[in-house]
Amino acid sequence: MMRFGLFGTGYWAEQTQGAALVAHPEAELVGVWGRDPAKAAALASRLGARPYDDVDALIADVDAIAVALPPDVQAPIAERAARAGRHLLLDKPLALTTADADRVVEAVADTGVASVVFFTSRFDPDVVQSLEQACAAGGWSSARVTMYASIFAQGGPYSGSAWRKVHGGLWDIGPHALSRLLPVLGPVTEVTSLAGAHATSHVLARHDSGAVSVLMLTLDAPPTALLFEYQLHGEAGVLDLPGGSGDPVANFGRAIDELLAEARHAGEGGPAHPCDVRFAREVVAVLEAAQLSQQEGRTVALR
Repeated sequence: MMRFGLFGTGYWAEQTQGAALVAHPEAELVGVWGRDPAKAAALASRLGARPYDDVDALIADVDAIAVALPPDVQAPIAERAARAGRHLLLDKPLALTTADADRVVEAVADTGVASVVFFTSRFDPDVVQSLEQACAAGGWSSARVTMYASIFAQGGPYSGSAWRKVHGGLWDIGPHALSRLLPVLGPVTEVTSLAGAHATSHVLARHDSGAVSVLMLTLDAPPTALLFEYQLHGEAGVLDLPGGSGDPVANFGRAIDELLAEARHAGEGGPAHPCDVRFAREVVAVLEAAQLSQQEGRTVALR
């Protein structure tokens, strides 16, 4: 049984992470911490856990942390937890800067703890199978991802999300797009990005395989223009990747399974988890480069 601390009190923390932790037969939800102590107490009561008003106290009482917080709040907590020897089950994006992501990666490397970052669809069996098949086929020269969402409608669960309003689709759903593309096309070497209507980020990325991908991302699309497509083009033809089951609780349950498996073999030098903090850091680097490209009007090379 792995003891978890849940960091966050919002919709995702309760309806996805908290629900999956409570239901998992090998997880014990010990406590909840949030920036608003009243919300932490209320959520802890609903989940049958204890509220905490101190980050380090909750870290000290658990084996692992699960985080559903804005990325700039998540990263320093993740670093502290890793330094304390706690395993990490984090959300995407890992951080809002590569420098912050690097500090988490360094802490994990120094302590040997297990890490899994919850790129939601990467824990969906249909998506996992399609990506494995795409990798096996090879020969992909380009990709196009369109993610036109509309989350700020009055009454929606994320309509009041301050960090999403500031950082938009590039940072919120961009990680989902990149989590599908990087395993197939390889790391990104340079990025050009433009900001368009409806807070849309248009991203053009060159991968080290030579392939080029196009991403169109927004959280503020007109309700009549919602669209989600993930398409690869190459020698094998055109491949439409599945969108996934749309069951984040089941997917988070699988993420818990995979963290447990990683923790059992932590420090043994085995293969890295495909969605560990190192992979999540690479996603952050691409997003940061795209943001810089928009700000400065130039192509940005990645280190």
